[in-house]
Amino acid sequence: MAMTDVLAASDISTAINACKAKDSFSLKTFFATVGLPKKSPPEIEKVFKMLDQDKSGFIEQDELQLFLQNFSKGARALTAAETKAFLVAGDMDGDGKIGWEEFSALVNAS
Repeated sequence: MAMTDVLAASDISTAINACKAKDSFSLKTFFATVGLPKKSPPEIEKVFKMLDQDKSGFIEQDELQLFLQNFSKGARALTAAETKAFLVAGDMDGDGKIGWEEFSALVNAS
């Protein structure tokens, strides 16, 4: 499965282009631009599973760093500051990773 099976390629491209510069990534803006908050819970879960590269049921810090590359192969990696901000925003139980419920809450807050 590819992100384009759930999200429009043009929306993904717009979102990736909007955060090309280092430290310009905004989680809420990115989610809104790709249209994720408008998707159904099963569709959001498909995106979560694609981001969970090791299939652990969580998105860990190393997977967050490669977040943009999951949407577009040529995209940059998130900076350490962006990765930390993403983790802080999403890790509601303090376990150092983002689970499905936490990811869903992040998307729906966007």
